[in-house]
Amino acid sequence: MLPNRTKISENPALDTDYFIYCLEAVHDITSNRLTETQKKMEQLTMDYGVASIYNTCDTIEGLETCLNTLVLEDHNFIDYEVIYLVIKGVSNSICINNYYYSLQEIAEIFEGRLSGKILHFSNAKILELEEEEAQYFLDITGAKAISGYGKQLGNIPSSNLDMAFFNLFKEDENMLEVVEELHQRHFKMCKLLDFRMYY
Repeated sequence: MLPNRTKISENPALDTDYFIYCLEAVHDITSNRLTETQKKMEQLTMDYGVASIYNTCDTIEGLETCLNTLVLEDHNFIDYEVIYLVIKGVSNSICINNYYYSLQEIAEIFEGRLSGKILHFSNAKILELEEEEAQYFLDITGAKAISGYGKQLGNIPSSNLDMAFFNLFKEDENMLEVVEELHQRHFKMCKLLDFRMYY
């Protein structure tokens, strides 16, 4: 069982082989306060029938534990197309409770364990990688792609665009076609938030 895990898709009518795993960095995992991200994941299930798991962490060890448990113990892991991280940070690092960790450090923690997955960051963190940094992350983890946003607009969270992105994978498994469709359907938001993908 994942620590502090909430399975969103308890709806027995849902029959899906497509899952989203969401991990959000919070100040204190013992808080029972419902976050905006958690509400959005519930809405994704209710509106689009996309099954999801929501989890929180407040330390790098917590992040490692959550993802290790997901990779090693969750029998649905093979069906997760996207691992959605709602974690603050800048360019090539994440910030958990005022401590910064580079994506290189994260890559080394999950060496070879994210095979075929897309790691998607909300715009709580700007994703600004050099080509070599992105390639290193992909090579070390085995991830299929890293996606996120180049702009952080305080009054415009990426959550609605994130949900649209996740829903498109239910219709089409081709990553590049999904990105193209996302830009066609939500061009203004993609441009405004500077949606980007490294693969």
